Amino acid sequence: MFTLEQVVPWGRSFDEYQGMFALSHEDLTLRIVGCGDGPASFNAEATRRGVRVVSCDPIYRFGMNEIRKRIDETGKEILSEVRRNVDEFVWTTIRSVDNLYEVRMKAMGEFLKDFKTGKNEART
Repeated sequence: MFTLEQVVPWGRSFDEYQGMFALSHEDLTLRIVGCGDGPASFNAEATRRGVRVVSCDPIYRFGMNEIRKRIDETGKEILSEVRRNVDEFVWTTIRSVDNLYEVRMKAMGEFLKDFKTGKNEART
């Protein structure tokens, strides 16, 4: 069984959010509130596409360097746990454990690049 002892940062991308929540083109013309978004790149990517998004998460009280440090500290632990439980996942858009890590790290990197701007624009 996949278990972690505490909440860890594990951000998703715009495409993943769009698929998970079946966001239509019409949905993306509305204002969106993302709750518990963590270090997801959805807000940054959506904003670049002209979507109006505000994201909320307790992690946003920390600075960018603290969030980056936490991502670095926990990423390998999550990956290890996924490897131990690889058969418990349905692999569709993400092809493998390594691909999962690449996709998540890219999304969280996009989040970190936009974090200060998002704060300044009151989007995070």
